Amino acid sequence: MRIVEVREQTFPIASQIRNAVVDFSTMTLSLVAVLTDQVRDGRPVVGFGFNSNGRYGQGSLMRERFVPRLTGADPEALLDDAGLLDPHRAWDLMMANEKPGGHGERSVAVGVLDMALWDARAKLEERPLFDLLAERHGTGSPDRRVFVYAAGGYYHPGKDDRALQDELRSYLDRGYTHVKMKIGGASLAEDRRRIEAALSVLGPGQHLLVDANGRFDEKEATAYLAALEEYPLFWYEEPTDPLDYAGLSAVADRRTRVPLATGENLFSWRDALNLGRYGGLDPSRDWLQFDCALSYGLVEYLRMLEALRPLGWEPSRFIPHGGHQMSLNIAAGLGLGGNESYPDLFQPFGGFPDGVRVEDGYVTMPELPGIGFEGKSDLAEVCASLLA
Repeated sequence: MRIVEVREQTFPIASQIRNAVVDFSTMTLSLVAVLTDQVRDGRPVVGFGFNSNGRYGQGSLMRERFVPRLTGADPEALLDDAGLLDPHRAWDLMMANEKPGGHGERSVAVGVLDMALWDARAKLEERPLFDLLAERHGTGSPDRRVFVYAAGGYYHPGKDDRALQDELRSYLDRGYTHVKMKIGGASLAEDRRRIEAALSVLGPGQHLLVDANGRFDEKEATAYLAALEEYPLFWYEEPTDPLDYAGLSAVADRRTRVPLATGENLFSWRDALNLGRYGGLDPSRDWLQFDCALSYGLVEYLRMLEALRPLGWEPSRFIPHGGHQMSLNIAAGLGLGGNESYPDLFQPFGGFPDGVRVEDGYVTMPELPGIGFEGKSDLAEVCASLLA
């Protein structure tokens, strides 16, 4: 078999929302289709992939370097012993002639292509990706019931505390038990008021997560920590710059109760290992949020899991950023702690296949081939536009 063509299109996912660091008014996303010469169920096998929110589309990088390495390779070099597309071998070919370190935006470009390659591989075997991952890299049996939390609570022009409460209630009404809001984009006094407003709508068994998006230096992060520890929070996310391991460690040393979460803006297994070594996090109560779509894909994500396991980090402490179905499949297949979800934002790329509902904070994975994009009608329509 061989890859016939790779197509990319950049789509806007613009919104007037903002967090403590960036606004999303000009945000874009790359969607790719990897077309193969194989046919299953009367249709050509095509793998799809896209990047998560918070980073921009990377079509130029793909067209300049990574796609030509895929399409120009000896077709046999992309296949495993079964004669099927091998994402690991494809990854090695895409990263040929690339210097180590300085990951930048290329990690996004490769992550998008990697997603499409895994989608195609699972479709070639005519089974869900989570099932393939459980067999090859997990315990052999996937956990089809996956914890998800609702991410939202962004700053927005004209959005007051009542609007924040209404938003969070809407997530709880849809079956979520854990909801997340942004902090750090206003004064500490204003954010405390917003947090208290959010907590007031939660009932028994429901929890609030707060996310500073890496805005603070050590002094600011610890000042917020002193206030946040007064509240029953599920976690305090990205209190410092992603690469400020000393600052994060200082926050970790000073906290007494609130768990920490970080990692969505680290893009390689060595960065992940440095976080584990020097970030001061506790594998028994903190959380890691690496996002395969932004960090060279699942091939690199598997290396992250392997690198951190000797430091005491089990897969159950990983809850990826991004809210996409790729990470949802990884969570089900590899036994992760769950996945982020955007119930109303970044559509149609976020969310679940049609008919999948959140029940008591969990979703049950449907039996769809590949990642399952075709099971979400609005996303399937956008994917199909690449094939027209």
